[in-house]
Order: sequence, then structure tokens, then C-alpha cells
Amino acid sequence: MPKPPLHILILAAGASSRMGGGDKLLEQVDGQALLRQVAQRALASGFPVNVALAPDRPGRGAALAGLALTRVTVSDPGEGMAASLRAGLCSLPEDASVMLMLADLPEITTEDLTQMAQAHAATPEMILRATDAAGQPGHPVVFPAWVRGDLMALGGDDGARAVLRAHSNRLRLIALPDQHATTDLDTPEAWAQWRLGRE
Repeated sequence: MPKPPLHILILAAGASSRMGGGDKLLEQVDGQALLRQVAQRALASGFPVNVALAPDRPGRGAALAGLALTRVTVSDPGEGMAASLRAGLCSLPEDASVMLMLADLPEITTEDLTQMAQAHAATPEMILRATDAAGQPGHPVVFPAWVRGDLMALGGDDGARAVLRAHSNRLRLIALPDQHATTDLDTPEAWAQWRLGRE
């Protein structure tokens, strides 16, 4: 029996509310918008990529121009992360496993995603969550198809934390290098500090 397909779902419908009017997903990283870089790294893994987008952020759609991915419009992004998750899942085959990515993780690499996918292939019924090198949980998270119903029932902005708690006995942690899984830049100050560290 063939294993269910794996799709990458990038959640990119958030409001960037802590950026003082800017859009963190359009911040420049190595000469291009963060969202485009994250999407390109996901595509380079070889898996299908869907991106959940808010209808009122045309700049994000423009940043993805020309990329061979599926755009998913989140009709109610103000509800929080759960709305993006539900919209994204509805765009995937029902038997698909999903690698859930946040769009604001600038250090995630294609190699990290490949490592997660290989772990999923070896243990396809386990939920897999990336950690940084010190063991701090982060993203991405791989959810097998059997978790879909629980994910679709989520509401608000808590993301999938409740699902991870409910199925902690079927959760496996995957350590990624350095702070790849946990570098999450939400404020102009965080961006400035991160850029300073790269110099």
C-alpha cells in the first residue's frame, strides 16, 4: 500500500501586527522578500507547496510571482492561525500528510525540510515537530492524515498546540541545526538584531 503524499503548507496570512506598520514577510533577506525565500526553499524539497494568503495583502502574492505553488485565499484571516490552517488543509488531498510551516522563519533550509520529510517517511503515522539544537520546540510540524479532523476543528489563534498536546503520545521531536526551527522575527527590533548577528 503506497504511503500517503506529503504536502508543504506555508501559513502566510498573519497580520504582522507587531511590525509597526511594516510586513515581516516582505522584509528583505539575501535580496528578496522573506516569503519568497521560504517558498523557494520549500519548493526545492520537491514536495507540492501550498501557501495560505490573506486577501488584503497583495504584496505577498506579488512576492510569489512565477513560483510553481498553489495559492490559497484565507477568507477570514482575522480569526487567527486556525482559519489559515483550515483553508490550507481544504486545498490538500484528504489523504495527504502535511508539513506545516510558518512563513516567518528565515533560517529554515531546504535541507531541514528534507530531514523532516525523511523522518516522516520512516515513521509515517507519527506527528513530527522540529526543535532547535538545544531541544526547544519550533517549526515545521508534520501531521499525518489521521490528524486532519482535529486540525479542522481548531479555532482562534492558538494554532495546533491543542492537537500536539492531545496526541503527545504520538509525537516525535526532530532536532534541526542551531536555531533554524525557532528563529521567529516578529518586530523591527528582532529583525535588526538578527541582521546584526549575520554581519
